[in-house]
Parts: sequence; structure tokens; C-alpha cells
Amino acid sequence: MHLARGVNVASVTPRGSHGHEVDVGAALELIEFFCASKVDGIALLGSTGEFVNLAIEERNRLVNLAIKRSRVPVIVGVSHSSLDVAVDLGREAISAGAEGLLLMPPYFFRYSQEDIREFYLEFLRQAGTGAAVYLYNVPQFTNEIKPETAVELLSTGLFAGIKDSSGKYEYFQTMKDLRGRQPFTLLIGNDAVFTPARRAGADGVVSGVSCAVPELMTALDRAIRKGAEDAIDCLEERLREFLNWLDRFPTPIGIKLAAALRGLHVGPCAIPLSMNRKLAAEEFREWFRTWLPAVQREAANV
Repeated sequence: MHLARGVNVASVTPRGSHGHEVDVGAALELIEFFCASKVDGIALLGSTGEFVNLAIEERNRLVNLAIKRSRVPVIVGVSHSSLDVAVDLGREAISAGAEGLLLMPPYFFRYSQEDIREFYLEFLRQAGTGAAVYLYNVPQFTNEIKPETAVELLSTGLFAGIKDSSGKYEYFQTMKDLRGRQPFTLLIGNDAVFTPARRAGADGVVSGVSCAVPELMTALDRAIRKGAEDAIDCLEERLREFLNWLDRFPTPIGIKLAAALRGLHVGPCAIPLSMNRKLAAEEFREWFRTWLPAVQREAANV
């Protein structure tokens, strides 16, 4: 069983002419780009991948084709608002050869921590153990997995680990403390806390930034592992600059804009941009065209 490490791309999902469809050709081009960028793995159909906008059949089709094309391990988001469909998605991903499954709590409706705990345990009972299952904490978009619930679930030893996208360093610290007693994979899902968490012992990141600028995140990861302090400071500053721009757009519009500027086909946005967003997008494009070459030069020196 593969356990995710290092820099894993949180991939966008290129949309076809109809919102529920995937542009498979464009998606496979993205897979090639990521593999050529020497990332450690690829994560499909997380929040950056806008899975909520896709038909179930399209999700399964993308997973099957992407895993066949990828030269690095693929972990697959199988989240859904219902347990039954999440289990079906998990079984399909396992059958396709996924190295791991990312599962957030059921979204939209509010559930208690007891409900969430039972949801995860029942998922394992029904889906089986053919792939590593990672808790996926992303309170910005769904029910939070509170630290005590994550501790309880991970302490069972039944889960491969957790991807925490909360952006709260204290959450990471709680998970790190638990890992001293119960081994599991601890992944950061929010680029904003990647550097301090990776330096403190996180196993890796599932990174939206690396979808558009993989060389920045892989270089930053190398610098951290080498203890190259000057390079860490320089690249972390670049990361902050990029994140500041992303914060001006809904997820994952900024990442898609940047990827498109690199010649990658990402398809249309799920909703039309307002006039203010369009103006901000033009500013971002001008900034990114100057920013990217500098980042590439700095990354190449690590």
C-alpha cells in the first residue's frame, strides 16, 4: 500500500462544453504536465477539482483514464453527500488502481461529530480495505472533522492518515502529537501552512498551488528537506505572493487562471465572473506573466 508523501498536486478538473462533463483530453494533458514536473503524486476530485459539479459517471471515467496515464501514484477524492454513493465511488477508484482515497464528511447538511464518526467507520465496513483511506478535513466547504474526532478515528489504526485543509497550525500540532503514539500519514491540504508544518514533520502536502506552479512547491519541499534556509525564505515569500492573489478569487478560479496562462486547458469556470472579478483576473494575468519566470529561476537553483 502506497502512502502519500512529498508534493501531491490537487488537480483542477477541466470542464467540457456541458458543466457535468470532463474534458478528458485536457485532463490527460494535465496529468502529463504534472508527471513531467516531478511531483510525488496527484490528487483528483478534491475541492480544487470541483467534484460537486460533475456527474458520477464522469468522475469514474476520469479516474480510470487518469490512473492509466499517470506515472506517479494517484489518490482519488470519493466524497459525496451520501454514504452509498461515496462507497460506490470508492469501490470504482480501488478497482481502477487508486493508491488512496480522500473522503471528506458528507457535505451540505449539518451533522454531529458522532454522525461523522459513524459515517467514516461505515464507509470502511462497506468499501473494504483495497486502498488507503485518508480523512479529509476541509471545514471551509463541509462539516468539520473536529480534532478530537480525527484523533478517535486515527487511533483505530484503520485509516491511512489525514489531509487537513483547515489552515490551522494548531490542528496540525494535535495530529502530530497523536502520530507519536499511532503511526499514520499526515498531509497538509492548505498551502498557507505547508512550510512550517513540513519543517515540523508533516509527511507532505496536497497542494492546489502545485497545480499551476509545481516547480515552486517541489523546490520549496527540496529546500525544506535540505535545510536550505535562504532558499526556504525566498520561495516561501513567492508562495505568499501567489496565495495573496488566489485569495481574491473563489476556489479554484485563481489556480485555473494561472494554469491557463501556462498553456494548459482547464475549461470554463462553473459560474460567470462578475465585472470586478474580470478586472481582477486581468491584473492577475499581467502580474503572473512577470512573476512566473522569476520563480522558475529561483526554483531551478535549489
